[in-house]
Amino acid sequence: MKLLEVESLVTELGETDNWLRAVNGISLTVNAGETYCLVGESGSGKSVTALSIMGLLPADRFRHPDGRVWLHEPDGEVLELLSATDEQLRSVRGRRIGMIFQEPMTSLNPVLTIGEQLDEVLRIHRPGLNAEARRGRILTALEEVLISDPANRILEYPHRLSGGQRQRVMIAMALICEPALLIADEPTTALDVTVQAEILKLMRELQARYGMGMLFITHDFGVVAQIADTVGVMRHGELVESGKTFDVLSNPQHAYTRSLIAALPERLARSPRPPASTQTLLAVDNLSVYFPIRQGLMRRIVDQFHAVDGVSLQVNAGEVVALVGESGCGKTTLGRALLRLQTATTGSIHLEGRDITHLSRAEMRPLRRRMQVVFQDPGSSLNPRLPIHTSLIEPMRVHGIGEDDNARTRRAVRFLERVEMPADSLWRYPHEFSGGQRQRLAIARALVLEPRFILCDEITSALDVSVQAGILRLLRELVDEEGIGMLFITHNMGVVDYLADRMAVMHKARLVETGRTAAVMADPQNLHTKTLLDAVPRLNESFLQTRSGRAPTKPETSCQ
Repeated sequence: MKLLEVESLVTELGETDNWLRAVNGISLTVNAGETYCLVGESGSGKSVTALSIMGLLPADRFRHPDGRVWLHEPDGEVLELLSATDEQLRSVRGRRIGMIFQEPMTSLNPVLTIGEQLDEVLRIHRPGLNAEARRGRILTALEEVLISDPANRILEYPHRLSGGQRQRVMIAMALICEPALLIADEPTTALDVTVQAEILKLMRELQARYGMGMLFITHDFGVVAQIADTVGVMRHGELVESGKTFDVLSNPQHAYTRSLIAALPERLARSPRPPASTQTLLAVDNLSVYFPIRQGLMRRIVDQFHAVDGVSLQVNAGEVVALVGESGCGKTTLGRALLRLQTATTGSIHLEGRDITHLSRAEMRPLRRRMQVVFQDPGSSLNPRLPIHTSLIEPMRVHGIGEDDNARTRRAVRFLERVEMPADSLWRYPHEFSGGQRQRLAIARALVLEPRFILCDEITSALDVSVQAGILRLLRELVDEEGIGMLFITHNMGVVDYLADRMAVMHKARLVETGRTAAVMADPQNLHTKTLLDAVPRLNESFLQTRSGRAPTKPETSCQ
């Protein structure tokens, strides 16, 4: 049974005579009990398509020169959504169509409790329910999405919940009126792999229970392989390919689809690597970082929170060590402690054989050029008021590199070329670049000081797969050719498999497993490591054969 029909939808954004065509003539159908995955890179028009269907685009800033969107009602009536009145759309949203947004922290109202926000949905769409009936329905909805102790959770504010719990609340809010169609816009992008696996499993179970159709928007082909019945690939506002999931993923017909699948980390070609070095660049021994817990009027210390607890590891020259683990396990705190941006409680840190654990700020300054960091969000780490020239030149001035600014500019140009950016980038500002370009500039800023050790903190997590592939190739080349040691913090196991020589798994402030990447991937010894690997959605031949209904021809291996 058809739930949603989109025919030749065109959406333009802008005003007066300045219009940008964000969606250009796409057509799709979502049936009851079916999941249609809309996949594509940032800016392809996926979210604009969803917002067009829901009528949530900003007033007076959009138009639909062409296209129709029909919502089929159970009684056989059909509502055309693009021409529907505001009153008709309000009656449809929440009741017939639910929507889950990408970032629950910005979608949930921070000044209302979870219970108040769920109650508001029922008061609008189920006005016949009294307060007691609404409370019962709210508790049932939270139980269905596996929120523990719902009676107390409804009294909590959003900031008191974890990312996974907030996303579960968003799912409960979308499903509390039992809609026929659910639109999910990147609902698992910011979640850890284990939480993502739980959310995907929950959504499949709820879909089977209610028989609803789902339009699922993502850029992760592993998620597509796991959840989709039908997949559509978008590029530049157009649907370039669509079909059954197995057919599209196993035998893509469009060159763009093939390029996206080929850019997945587990599918990237591995170049020969130079012999492993035995020179230790960074060594950490029994490192701990504790934060005091204060209570009472006098704010006395009553306990210690163990953010990092007894960690030991080393990074050699020409080696990438991946540090993996769920959010909150202590990865970033450990990274900050290694760089002496966070004071260690116990343990020692040695850089090229020198103990730097207790050096003063003045003693650390000349060593800063030997150890650099690339942060997750280059948009925040690059000063928006400064041109790239200043961002690259300033660190060289601080450390006395180059005779004058002309020499430093020539050096900056050389490193821009090293990260495959044009020389005229120097005179532009960060907002003039794409996310992938900004990340290359952030890497160039770290490289101009010619460090021996670089810490990369989730630097590819927000990038599209094709952009991510270019960054990963660049990092591997830098490590192999320059002999840099790198600690790469991530939760993407595909990235770990492609990039890392060794990996360390962190859980609840401790390292639970370390070893060569291939060995740990193939035969994890720790239960938490095995759970992490099992939770990763994979796009490999064995999985595709399982989805097609055929038995696998060979045993499945991790990140094949």
